[in-house]
Amino acid sequence: MIYYTDKADEPLIKASINRLAAKHTKPIAVEYKPLENYFPAEEYHQDYLDKHPDGYCHIPKRLFQAAKEANPAPSPKKRYTRMDDASLKKKLTPMQYNVTRNNATETPFNNEYWNESRDGIYVDITTGEPLFVSTDKFDSGCGWPSFSKPIDKSLITEKADHSHGMIRTEVRSKTGDTHLGHLFNDGPKEKGGMRYCINSAALLFIPKEKMKEKGYEEYIPLLNK
Repeated sequence: MIYYTDKADEPLIKASINRLAAKHTKPIAVEYKPLENYFPAEEYHQDYLDKHPDGYCHIPKRLFQAAKEANPAPSPKKRYTRMDDASLKKKLTPMQYNVTRNNATETPFNNEYWNESRDGIYVDITTGEPLFVSTDKFDSGCGWPSFSKPIDKSLITEKADHSHGMIRTEVRSKTGDTHLGHLFNDGPKEKGGMRYCINSAALLFIPKEKMKEKGYEEYIPLLNK
C-alpha cells in the first residue's frame, strides 16, 4: 500500500506502478490512496538513531552499513532528449525522416522489422529511448511491426487522427515527438486486445545479445517473462 499526502504526487505514483507492472506478466497488487489517518510514534522513537547511535533496537549499526554496501543505490536513469530537425535530417534516412517528422507510412511487408523475430528491444530512432520489447511483439498479418503494449505508456502520446478520410488514433513518442504509427483495438485478447501498429522506420532494433553493450542492460529482464 502506498499513501500520499500531496495530490500532486499521484501521477508519479501511477507512473512508478506502471513501470513495475511492465516487468511482470501477472497483475501486481499495489494499492495507493490518500493518507487518511496518521499518528506520530511515541517520543521514544523520534530521532531514534540520534538517541541510540549504536544501532536500531537489537540490530548493530555495522549491519546497516553492510546492507548499504550490499545494495548500492541504482545508477541514475539515462535521460533522452529530442534532436532538432536539422540534426535529424543528417542522422536519418529520407524514409526515416519522412515517417518520424512528416507522419508518413512506409510500405507494408517491405520494411525492416515487420517479420523480425529475434529477442531484443525497440527504441525510438530519433532519441534512442526504449519503447517496445520483443516479448510484446506479435504477428498481426498487417505487414508492420505490431506490439500489444509499450514498455511504459507514459513514454507514448495518443492523438486523434482524421487524415485520409479515416478516424484513427495516432501514436507518438513523448520525448522525441516522433510519429510512430497508429493504435487499434484488434490485438490479441489474451494480451489486452490492443495493437500498436508501428513503422519500422521510426524504430531501431537492438538484439538481446547487444543490449548490454548498447546501454540497455536494465531492460533485459523484460525479455525473460
